[in-house]
Amino acid sequence: MSRLSSYVPFVVAMSLVVVASNVLVQFPVNGEIGGLALADILTWGAFTYPFAFLVTDLANRRYGPTVARRIVFVGFTLAIICSIVAPPLLFKYGYIPYETAAGRLVRIAIASGAAFLTAQLLDITVFNWLRRQSWWRAPVFGSLAGSVLDTAIFFGVAFSAAFALIGPNDAFALENARLLGFLPVETARWISWALGDLTVKLLIAVFALIPYRLIAAKWSQPILA
Repeated sequence: MSRLSSYVPFVVAMSLVVVASNVLVQFPVNGEIGGLALADILTWGAFTYPFAFLVTDLANRRYGPTVARRIVFVGFTLAIICSIVAPPLLFKYGYIPYETAAGRLVRIAIASGAAFLTAQLLDITVFNWLRRQSWWRAPVFGSLAGSVLDTAIFFGVAFSAAFALIGPNDAFALENARLLGFLPVETARWISWALGDLTVKLLIAVFALIPYRLIAAKWSQPILA
């Protein structure tokens, strides 16, 4: 059995990524590209959360699925607690421009927790199934499967009006805007955020194969629990 201290860095990395993403997902990307309002399609959280899958895949490669799941559960617990505690502190010390209502923090934490657990556990399952098939692209397809599920659950629970019973809605997210900022169909802005978020996740999942292989190559063999 691997000692706890040996995979603490994975737990810390996982927690930091999730907490940062839960804070940054509340901030749309301001600016325009060719007349396209980026705030209608992206939040800053889209650029940080995909690295949670890299952490999971590296833990899976190093220690096997049993420890990888343990890391996911411990990282999930720490991340949810920090996601509720950190934003008020960041606002207090001037690192973010506005304070998020307690109800919104709880709703985002619930959405993040539900999405995180299901997506990361799916990633581990797909990753290990493909590795048994001797397919070296296992981390890519594990992350892709997890990303689709994560986006659907997180944005649906965090922003859809249907889940108002677990916390207040975000008025800006529910405003109608052109789909993806340019298509001649109007829908709630959070749907475009979800599609933009998924696109970024898929792109990063592909490029994350490079650091995955560079790091994993340094390990002569996995340390299985």
